[in-house]
Amino acid sequence: MYHSWLDHWDERRARRGEEGKKPTDFILDADRAFPGAGKIASIEEFCVLADQAVADPAFFDEPSESDERFEWKDGWLKFPSDIATDIAPNNVVWAKVTESGSFDRAMVIFHHWNASARNRRIASFFSRRGITVVEIAMPYHFERSRPGSGHADYMLSPNLGRTIQSIRQAVLDGRKLIRWLKSEGYREISVLGMSLGSWVAGLIAARDQAVSKASLFLTAGSLADMVWTGRATRSIRDSLEPEIEPTDLRRAWAPLNLENYAHSLARPDLDLHIVLAKRDKVVLPALSARFMQRLENAGARLTILALNCGHYSLAMPPYILLAGLSVKRFLSCVDNSPLGWRRKR
Repeated sequence: MYHSWLDHWDERRARRGEEGKKPTDFILDADRAFPGAGKIASIEEFCVLADQAVADPAFFDEPSESDERFEWKDGWLKFPSDIATDIAPNNVVWAKVTESGSFDRAMVIFHHWNASARNRRIASFFSRRGITVVEIAMPYHFERSRPGSGHADYMLSPNLGRTIQSIRQAVLDGRKLIRWLKSEGYREISVLGMSLGSWVAGLIAARDQAVSKASLFLTAGSLADMVWTGRATRSIRDSLEPEIEPTDLRRAWAPLNLENYAHSLARPDLDLHIVLAKRDKVVLPALSARFMQRLENAGARLTILALNCGHYSLAMPPYILLAGLSVKRFLSCVDNSPLGWRRKR
């Protein structure tokens, strides 16, 4: 009975999230995803460029020349993004910093898609425990929102190229922030990503040796499959379905598929912590399970906590409390795992 009520609660929350979301045009826009690509007219040509990006170890690297104007004031950090878009506010990165009084450890948080508020309670909880928390605004969110838009429709959309550009921008912004934190003297850097933010945090952890711990909430490997099957992205699928097959979408968005970086995520100096929802209708459990298997096969240092709730009800007690305690244990390197954990070495 309780879980039936919980499922209905998640569904009502999903319906509220659909407000303002409408199908938009399917667009390749390859030059946004792959600078210098020129005029690409077919899905197959786009997919060839995507294949090349997956094989390119520098695709998510920062540019050799970067604008280093970091401004720090009253708990806010501001700096220019190294990817320039046609939306001016999106080209300036904002981050809320909750200091811990120690330069030993810092955690960068990447929020979920269409987040409406930062995670003040999480920031306060960890800052009191000696971890400085930095909550970065991902592209087209918060201070970076597109004027006139009711949600972050440019971050994830049926525009294939803009979606890749947005995720890549988020990765480069995060890596630039992490480099600044290291220059400020922070010894240990961790990342925490929620839902869409987990893809960004995972891509950063796969590429950036400065990250020693990554906590991924409500995650899976294939962003294409998540969008095609997920409850929160029906309007995007409605735009994609008449124009592209799922197999081609997987290939087009292969640079964003964390399964393709499983071996990088299994590097010996990286610990991974995954929080999943067994009743998730946004990131389907089957997609998460496939990603977990890929990580385990690669030999990742992996801790998994699976809770019997939905995507949105993870934010409710007792689930959010269990998830928070699991992150605390993970960051504290405590191995006496409570019931429901699995530790993979």
